[in-house]
Amino acid sequence: MVPLLLANGITTVRDMGGYLESLEPLRRDISQGKRMGPQIFFAGPFLDGSPPSFQPSLVVSNAVEAAEDVHTLVEQGVDFIKVQSVLSRDAYFAIAQAARREHITFVGHVPDRVTAAEASDAGQKSIEHLTGVLRACSSDEPRLMREQFLAGAKNATPQSSRDREVAWERELLQTYSEHQAATLFAKFVKNETWQTPTLVLLRNDAYPGPETDPPDDPLLRFVPRTIAEKWRHVRVTQDKLVTPADFALRENLLAQSMQVVARMQTSGVRILAGTDSPAPYVIPGFALHRELELLVQAGLSPTQALQAATKNPTEFLGKSKTQGTVAVGKNADLLLLDGNPLEDIRNTQQIRALILHGHLLDRTTLDDLLLSAQRFAVNH
Repeated sequence: MVPLLLANGITTVRDMGGYLESLEPLRRDISQGKRMGPQIFFAGPFLDGSPPSFQPSLVVSNAVEAAEDVHTLVEQGVDFIKVQSVLSRDAYFAIAQAARREHITFVGHVPDRVTAAEASDAGQKSIEHLTGVLRACSSDEPRLMREQFLAGAKNATPQSSRDREVAWERELLQTYSEHQAATLFAKFVKNETWQTPTLVLLRNDAYPGPETDPPDDPLLRFVPRTIAEKWRHVRVTQDKLVTPADFALRENLLAQSMQVVARMQTSGVRILAGTDSPAPYVIPGFALHRELELLVQAGLSPTQALQAATKNPTEFLGKSKTQGTVAVGKNADLLLLDGNPLEDIRNTQQIRALILHGHLLDRTTLDDLLLSAQRFAVNH
């Protein structure tokens, strides 16, 4: 992943969940100059309910576990705490309290049983993937929260669960309220709750299949063959029950999500560019450029999209004194382009060279990084 990040001009990353035994030595080697790579800020394992959605995770079911796990992660040097979707209400708010005691921020999903407004009031610093946001924009959020869990009933068949999910998603769109949205966005502004929409991830959910992710996609050459094959298998399996009407609904959900992002930007909500790499078909490095395109398509200006990937993240991380903008005395992390991204945001892909921590990586070096990633993918 590191070669792909550098080849795409990425000098700083926020790792939203991973194994500390891998992240810690990687960050140490990069900071000591033993290895070339981006500056890394990480959360370590997720905090989630049982069973957890992803690994690595620490299961938190009560206040004692919340306090212990947050304290342990702080001692291990994480930069923030990452919460996940399966957490109970009690566990979630206990994590929020523990984070305040430990003077560390927490970020992540809005758990299914918590509202986005409650997450903002609890001090969650960033919300990823707009989790809970569309639901919070509904005029009937309490009912939608109750009905959200019906699809998982013990006697449900795959088809009945899918039908309930589709009906719920239609309700989500039909009950969208401009008033509720404005109230929510004002709360985000007041509480300084940042948003990382990851539209590239939502777009992949909305437009699956060979028409948009063809088997001969040239970017798949950078993905290990075993992983690419797993992606294809999972996609085919998941979409067996999906109808053309379902795909149209997904498109509408994506369109509504993009409108929400534009309205949040206009309302003063702070936006971060993120991708959730390496989720299926979200290729590390390349996906960030696609995310910038989607932010502009949503309604942000090219300048605002660029700020979401440069100036805004450094403010979020408290590093704006040393990075994020071009100024005397700041870190020499610069991307040199052959085209002006203010005229066309896709010009962020026209990379001539990268200056990483003051070291020049010319086009030949960047091409060599891509070649190394491609060789690794072929052999794994």
